[in-house]
Amino acid sequence: MSQAWWRLSATEMAALVARRDVSSKELVESSLARLEEVNPHLNAVVDVLADSALEAAAAADAAVARREAPGPLHGVPVTVKVNVDMAGYATSNGVVAYKDLIAREDSPVVANLRKAGAVIIGRTNAPAFSYRWFTDNDLYGRTLNPWDAGLTPGGSSGGASAAVAAGIGAIAHGNDLGGSIRYPAYACGVAGLRPTTGRVPAWNPTQSRDRTLAVQLASVQGPLARTVGDLRLALAAMEGGDSRDAWWMPVAPTQRDVSNAPKGALAPFPTRVAVCAQLPGIPTDPAVIDAVQQAARWLEEAGCVVEEAVPPRFDEACELWLKLVTNEALTGLDKTIEEYGDRAIRTAFGSQRRIAPTLDLVGYMDGLSQRTGLLREWQAFFARYPLLLMPVSCQNPFAVDADQHGDDAMRRILQAQGPLLATAVLGLPGLSVPLGVPAPVSNGMPSGVQLVAGRFGEALCLAAGEAIEARAGVFTPIDPLTVAARSAG
Repeated sequence: MSQAWWRLSATEMAALVARRDVSSKELVESSLARLEEVNPHLNAVVDVLADSALEAAAAADAAVARREAPGPLHGVPVTVKVNVDMAGYATSNGVVAYKDLIAREDSPVVANLRKAGAVIIGRTNAPAFSYRWFTDNDLYGRTLNPWDAGLTPGGSSGGASAAVAAGIGAIAHGNDLGGSIRYPAYACGVAGLRPTTGRVPAWNPTQSRDRTLAVQLASVQGPLARTVGDLRLALAAMEGGDSRDAWWMPVAPTQRDVSNAPKGALAPFPTRVAVCAQLPGIPTDPAVIDAVQQAARWLEEAGCVVEEAVPPRFDEACELWLKLVTNEALTGLDKTIEEYGDRAIRTAFGSQRRIAPTLDLVGYMDGLSQRTGLLREWQAFFARYPLLLMPVSCQNPFAVDADQHGDDAMRRILQAQGPLLATAVLGLPGLSVPLGVPAPVSNGMPSGVQLVAGRFGEALCLAAGEAIEARAGVFTPIDPLTVAARSAG
């Protein structure tokens, strides 16, 4: 039986490997043993890379023996999602027709993880075309939430969130077009960071053409992890430049800023925080409101100036995501979904398409202009309130396949996901951070909150997230087999 190194954070793992106290081979073997134990129940990792992972671990250990300078994730086991290119493996994106679409080279985010010394132990599940907040497809099947099999693990990075919550890999790669990092993190009780558009390079060499403009502006690559500190480490590994991404920006490297921190604080406090527990016009579960209010109290105790405030034209930003992204899908993705998609994605996308207003060319151009005006107003908002605290979703995690029950059900889902959509369409950074005991829970599920900042304000989100985490605690990894046995009993 392999020692339970898999329980450690990525930060602890990297430090042990750098000091030669533990080998990468030991860490990887431990993580693979954990994968073998729990993945048959969860179906989070759909492509296990044991042989190549052990080879990479041996190379990492050899580099340490030669006293080469280690990268930030040197020897640390991680997972990547099946919708990014990884040389030698299929970029299936959860679609049966793409099961043999073998990548010849790594995408930028995978290349950066390798450069940082990370060891990729598996590829994680996603819904077909990575286009649902639920993770199930005809190619690989359903991923279960390790807390409750009747609830979604989130999507589209549901395999990533379930894997890291259950201890399969210290860090999971994900991507976020409309909440696909932050919502799975929320659903599985882990932390997830959506970086600013342009911070982490992205591109798939297998793409036949570049994605449409609004999707390029909203879609990002980023990490999920069990601790906020590990997100900072993962972001430092992922954010290196790559000339293949035309949107990449050479911003200052991620690091902890404690220059203004009072004794005991984890962040550049005090800062002004806008708190918006209930967004106008969106029905919000009382447990969600309680979680935001609890996090606000903790930030206030950490030295923040906390005030209630609503970001400008929030409803317009939510509607804009739906309008732009859905209408762009009508340039070809809709036909691809109809031809190659499984029943679930055809049903979900059909509802979204019927709900979204149809735009002509002028309407689409006006929408892009509207985005610029909204972003300008939100940036002015962040000049007054550098940090925004609000829900991840306005409802507790949805039941499995809640998007399969018609247009009204989809309308309610889209409304609840407003805090994810508004921030995505504006390309802003957002951190989903879990709250544990004594924070509110609903039906035994963890709760969580979202921290949003202005463009390239990831350091502030992470610092405030650590302050919340210091009070909430870390309550993953979770044992899904124990949870399942208790539910069956």
